[in-house]
Amino acid sequence: MMHVMAVSTVSDDGKFWSGLKKAHAKLPKGAKWKVAVASKDGAKAVNIITHDSIEGVRDFFETHAGAYATTEYFEADAANAVGLPR
Repeated sequence: MMHVMAVSTVSDDGKFWSGLKKAHAKLPKGAKWKVAVASKDGAKAVNIITHDSIEGVRDFFETHAGAYATTEYFEADAANAVGLPR
């Protein structure tokens, strides 16, 4: 498992978060949502999901919130992070 960071520039924060709230109940098997946080103005969001691939998180995330944000996906450096299990 890896920690996948989804860093989003949000165009419609209400629909974006509504989509992700619905998506939370439909996480792929073995995936866990670790962090979901937005900037105070709602224009940026960072989500961290553990899963076995970046592509799996991308497919899941884009299905539920892709129409309301432009998102980049990265594997987090958990070994050098604060607060993420290694």
